[in-house]
Amino acid sequence: MIPGLPLDFTSPILLTALLALPVLWWLLRLLPPRPRKIAFPPTRILFDIEPKEETPARTPWWLTALRLLLATLIVLAAAGPIWNPAPAGMRASGPIVLLLDSGWASAASWEQRLRAANDIITRAENDRRSIALIASGAPQKDVSLLRPGEAREALRLIVPTPYTPVRADALSPLSQILRQHADASVIWLADGIDTGGGADFTKRLSELAGDRLTILNGGIPSARALKAPDNAAGGLTVKVLRADETALATGSVRARDLRGLLLGEAPFSFKAGELETEARFDLPVEIRNDIARIEIANERSAGAVQLLDKRWRRRAVGIVSGGTIDTRQPLLSASYYLTRALGPFADVRAAESAAPSEAIGRFIDERLPVMILSDVGTIAPAARQKLEQWIDNGGLLIRFAGPRLAAAEDDDLVPVRLRRGGRVLGGSMSWEQPQKLGAFPRESPFHELAVPDDVTVARQVLAEPDAQLADRTWAALADGTPLVTAVKRGRGLLVLFHVAADTRWSNLPLSGTFVEMLRKTIALAGTMAEDSARPASPRHSVQTIAPARLLDGFGTLIAPGPTARPIPTDFDEHASADHPPGFYGPPESLVAVNTLAPNDTLAPLDFGALKVEPYRQAAAVDLRAIMLMGVMLLMLADGLIVLWLSGGASRLTWRRAGTAALIAAAVFAWNGERAFAQSSPARPALSAADDFALRATLQTRLAYVITGNNEVDNVSRTGLEGLSLFLAQRTALEPGDPMGVDPARDELAFFPILYWPIAPDAVKPTPAALAKIDAYMKQGGTILFDTRDAFASLGRGAAVSPALTKLREILSSLDIPELEPVPQDHVLTKSFFLLRDFPGRFATGKLWVEALPDAAESETRPARAGDGVSPILITSNDLAGAWAINADGQPLLPITQNEPRQREFAYRAGTNIVMYVLTGNYKADQVHAPALIERLGQ
Repeated sequence: MIPGLPLDFTSPILLTALLALPVLWWLLRLLPPRPRKIAFPPTRILFDIEPKEETPARTPWWLTALRLLLATLIVLAAAGPIWNPAPAGMRASGPIVLLLDSGWASAASWEQRLRAANDIITRAENDRRSIALIASGAPQKDVSLLRPGEAREALRLIVPTPYTPVRADALSPLSQILRQHADASVIWLADGIDTGGGADFTKRLSELAGDRLTILNGGIPSARALKAPDNAAGGLTVKVLRADETALATGSVRARDLRGLLLGEAPFSFKAGELETEARFDLPVEIRNDIARIEIANERSAGAVQLLDKRWRRRAVGIVSGGTIDTRQPLLSASYYLTRALGPFADVRAAESAAPSEAIGRFIDERLPVMILSDVGTIAPAARQKLEQWIDNGGLLIRFAGPRLAAAEDDDLVPVRLRRGGRVLGGSMSWEQPQKLGAFPRESPFHELAVPDDVTVARQVLAEPDAQLADRTWAALADGTPLVTAVKRGRGLLVLFHVAADTRWSNLPLSGTFVEMLRKTIALAGTMAEDSARPASPRHSVQTIAPARLLDGFGTLIAPGPTARPIPTDFDEHASADHPPGFYGPPESLVAVNTLAPNDTLAPLDFGALKVEPYRQAAAVDLRAIMLMGVMLLMLADGLIVLWLSGGASRLTWRRAGTAALIAAAVFAWNGERAFAQSSPARPALSAADDFALRATLQTRLAYVITGNNEVDNVSRTGLEGLSLFLAQRTALEPGDPMGVDPARDELAFFPILYWPIAPDAVKPTPAALAKIDAYMKQGGTILFDTRDAFASLGRGAAVSPALTKLREILSSLDIPELEPVPQDHVLTKSFFLLRDFPGRFATGKLWVEALPDAAESETRPARAGDGVSPILITSNDLAGAWAINADGQPLLPITQNEPRQREFAYRAGTNIVMYVLTGNYKADQVHAPALIERLGQ
């Protein structure tokens, strides 16, 4: 292949003939003199005799160049030029091992990679070569050679994983098959991103395959990803990553809530040579706290999604100080240190010029989740009762010691019983030197923090020793006396720092550890489940939470599969095969697991000296025919030029030239008549409505409702195209190309069924359009609504997705019958194929139809459902996504389950639905066949 140019030759040795072009140029330089006509008498010749010697005429330079070009084209055509040639591994003989990167980094360009893999399989089928498939996301222990048809089916089952796969796991099955087949070639379809150990993997792969290795990388944009966001005071920022400059440099990031509603959009842009940038959401803190999902727009991969749970919320914290130093020396006050420490992760609201009891009541009325009392000793009874109720309802109260708290009597609003007074350096019950911090207990939320060596404590409030003191201690000094204690009260939490929040008692407020201790403490606000107060019970085993909704490789939330395992409540690692990204736990306290951890980075794969070929976005083109056509045209031109130079042009009389021109004009006119016959002004043009009616009625067609979302509408159109092709292959029905309809404008009566995908951001139809839809269903039409979100229930008490909410909004204006999941005896289960379920891309949802009457009500009917067809069908399995095909007939979207025949069953479900709509309940009459046979006496 020519470097930098997608051009190759099947017989490159023939290119050596180009060396003969200089010899050819020398031979073509001369041309015999042109013959001259001389009129007699012969004496006339004497006047034309010139005294000097005449030299022969030479060939014009442009004719020589034309003939050299002709010779060059002949040599190139003989060498077999091919544009967009096959990978180098396809030119050898023997089996092909197709190594496919199938991690999240390949999801954004998965269609291009599948196209390249299918192209390789097609070429192998033409060459009668077998294929072995190895996916880095799910390597198999035993890999065997497959026929190309089997390999194509196996390729359809491979989907990107939502986590970072370990490429080295693919080396074992690869070495096994290379040992069995020494002549096998390896083609690696790489994603170009090093997620760890890339250089070592490339080296080991090169050692295994040697010169039989072909690497495809580049030619398509590399993936982009998101890192953990920062919910700072001014706004929420999120880091956008890319591995190299082939990724798109501009884009936007969208923020959505748990229901999928769009809350904001922020642009980002990479500078030249920059691999990391950020996008910023300037939203109020209340809206930012509702964000549950951040995604790169138009980037379909799990790495381009960051899920947020309550740990990322920026909580509002109220500070109440009991000291008077705040007004005398504000920069030395406890409020100042607390405000600076809380600023990076919380919105601070300090009570100014207000009594502590009044400030406590105001913060409770504002429903703040966290409150800090700094050296507040006595609280008014009314405010105290209100504060205790606030804690029981889930509030987090953090108290700091000080002279007032040390002197307070009978203050039980603390985690442990306190000794009156305080422990002072140099006083009674004191130590000789300031005490340093001891190791944080394993059950403490501070356990992961490093113990600072420079923090010392000169004074503290002591706790009375009892049996519960150790269980309630989060941090202690080196001598074992508690520094931070906590206890769970009701649904809330009470925390006490046994030192002051300023520097009078310790230098802890000057340490970065102070900030992290406050961060981890405030992160517990609103999460007071059984395990949130684990310090109260250190012997309690680590609790785990089950997966609720997980991300697939394309960044879509799906139902958890059977291989996903629960995670510990303190899980803070990135996703893996056992713990895929997604939400874990109950709806009220979800825990988010993401594909990328906060410290992850992206880097390009280092292939070293290995040869790398780009992905080809177009099929291979044999240029020999084009070049031979050019040879013929140049030969014709050369002949005409020689004829003209030799004086033969005079033989082309005007009569012959005119005849040739008339023939050419007649041919052109005939072709033009054919080309423009449809737009002839003699034929009146049809109106848009008449043209729509003709196209809809000349053939039976399936139709879909146009939503205005290009991506959704494209899936609907290609999905119905795939179903129409399946119907033509398997049934007697040969439908035409599907049509998109606008209920507000188009006539619906031409179509037996409408497929209506529900997009969460779709606009509700106008009242006039809803009236047409209602009339369509009343007059015998059927609408198949598809929410495409895999929800299994339509009940009012069940969880509601954004698409289901939109569907309910649409159906609220329609007169629809009572619905039920398809019963086992419904005609839909046997209208063509025998089915139990109706899967699409998802298999967890149900198909809802008009409820059948009770058996007692239908005794007089030939079938339990009567003679009618349900006017409405509702599913959430994304049927069109499973039917959708691209231009070459390959599936457009992957299925979400590992069932090999799920796509086949999705086509069968579509066939049964179409046959049910077209033929009604005739298949239900089969239940009476035994009675009819008995009545006929047979």
